[in-house]
Amino acid sequence: LKMPAKSISTQADGKTFEQLRQECLQKKKLFEDPDFPACDSSLYYSQSVPINFEWKRPGELCENPEFIVGGADRTDICQGALGDCWLLAAIASLTLHKETLARVVPNDQGFDRSYAGIFHFQFWQHNRWLDVVVDDRLPAVRNRLVLLHSASNNEFWSALLEKAYAKLNGSYESLKGGSTLEAMEDFTGGVGETYETKSAPTDLFNIMKKAYDRGSMMGCSIDITSSAESEAQTASGLVKGHAYSITGLEEVNYRGKKVKLIRIRNPWGQVEWNGAWSDESREWNVIDSSEKKRILQNSMDDGEFWMEFEDFKANYDKIEICNLTPDSLTDDTKRKWEVNMFEGNWIRGSTAGGCRNFIDTFWTNPQFKLTLLHADDNNDKCSVVIALMQKNRRALRKEGLDLQTIGIHCYFVNHKVTHSLFEGSLKTCPSLSLLPQAPADEDHLGKDFFRYNGSKARSKTYINVREISERFTLPPGNYLLVPTTFQPHDEADFIIRIFSEKAAGTMYDIYGWEYCLSIQVDNSGQLEFQEFKVFWEKMKKWIMLFISYDTDRSGKMSSYELRIALKAAGMHLNTKLLQLLGLRFADENYDIDFDDYLTCIVRLENMFSEYQGTVPPYGIYLLK
Repeated sequence: LKMPAKSISTQADGKTFEQLRQECLQKKKLFEDPDFPACDSSLYYSQSVPINFEWKRPGELCENPEFIVGGADRTDICQGALGDCWLLAAIASLTLHKETLARVVPNDQGFDRSYAGIFHFQFWQHNRWLDVVVDDRLPAVRNRLVLLHSASNNEFWSALLEKAYAKLNGSYESLKGGSTLEAMEDFTGGVGETYETKSAPTDLFNIMKKAYDRGSMMGCSIDITSSAESEAQTASGLVKGHAYSITGLEEVNYRGKKVKLIRIRNPWGQVEWNGAWSDESREWNVIDSSEKKRILQNSMDDGEFWMEFEDFKANYDKIEICNLTPDSLTDDTKRKWEVNMFEGNWIRGSTAGGCRNFIDTFWTNPQFKLTLLHADDNNDKCSVVIALMQKNRRALRKEGLDLQTIGIHCYFVNHKVTHSLFEGSLKTCPSLSLLPQAPADEDHLGKDFFRYNGSKARSKTYINVREISERFTLPPGNYLLVPTTFQPHDEADFIIRIFSEKAAGTMYDIYGWEYCLSIQVDNSGQLEFQEFKVFWEKMKKWIMLFISYDTDRSGKMSSYELRIALKAAGMHLNTKLLQLLGLRFADENYDIDFDDYLTCIVRLENMFSEYQGTVPPYGIYLLK
């Protein structure tokens, strides 16, 4: 997924990392974060602090602190007293992807002359990148870090990253228990998928190897049947209910046959598999010495180990893969996907209708339209990944709110689609092959529709996780997405991300309610067919104009280029009106997104049509 050039500051005062650092340097004072103070409430919310922590800066813990020593490495992640192995497994995977790591852990900081006791990290949250600053006061006992720490006593990037992630989620305690996939998505903005090893495809190794080679992040775990088994160690050296990261896959020649191997890391930094292909096992003595040296490297008791893939499948239960883009995991050709997002909420007594078991209220759930116009290449179906994510649930734990049990249904709806009107535009603008639409009240389907129509596709099960994602192959047509909680009246905010294989560029919502309000219609509130055809020809021209200026496919164009685009559309405006347009439609970075661009140009078209190509003195009021 494309990462935006700029992240959003999360500080309450709106100041950026660099502004805060410069203020501290000028005042010759180390930063103390008012948004996440060094106190007990930043550690725990449900209990008193069980250990007598002291908040210490790195310079108080060692003589020569460094941010990163010799490059960030997976051995820099050692678990402490907090049950956040899921996060640590994701951080270990992050170190294998240097470009992604550089985004999450910016390299413009350290303990040199620019040191001011302030550091920052960047995380993806609900389709936005956030910049999170922290001071470097870390919880310690007897001058030693007791939470996440590096194997090197003078290295602090991983401990500070954990603190920033704790701040993002409200407290350190909020990080107890979770899915490795959750943190992987927050590090990348990617989309996650899960495989059960006991029911996985026969080519699971190839799927994982391709995912690894493509830069996907991966984790694995062993299921537990009761809380008593949590982090219980087996005789073979594996830990149940514990999050591991997958750090490599190889094939080796062993006694005349190919053997598939997988490398796994325990975030504890110790406790390893002791079976076949473990660090000191005799299997390594049979393979070629150069191969052994390349694969095994300087193996030691660092929590990382190799095992045969068949042993892996027999011992582990779940695999989590975070695709940096949702490329096909089962096809040799790498496809480019595009993502679009809806936001919504389930509100008690209004839009929290529960699952289909509650047919009398199910229809009240939020509904989102999805139109698939063109099938994939060499196929008669459209491939989509639909991901439903609950927002901010980890941070809400301190208020007694945890994850809701969620699912999503996809219905085929027999609305007519005027393919011929879109055909010409789609040839030059294939991104329009997927057209998500915001819901409108008058189109909200009632109880009878759901009583007599089954879903075309749905999530496999209702489950209390942050995000569920499913791959669907659907015939071209009109669909309705219905995200739900299992029980009625369960409240939460959510986002839906939709990934389409066919789309080639940014997906624009050209049916939005804003545009309907912008189009000039007669007293009946309708457009005649001939009028619509004329309007659609203009619409295609406006779309292509926007695309020509949206060169990086970010969905935005510079407000400075708006004058040229409007002139190309035949609209000549004076300087004052152009200034007002910028104030009305541009954001704080002087950019105009597609929605606002189209709303602006449609309203200008109405104004020019009504006043025969001239702009009335009060023209700007027609744009409001």
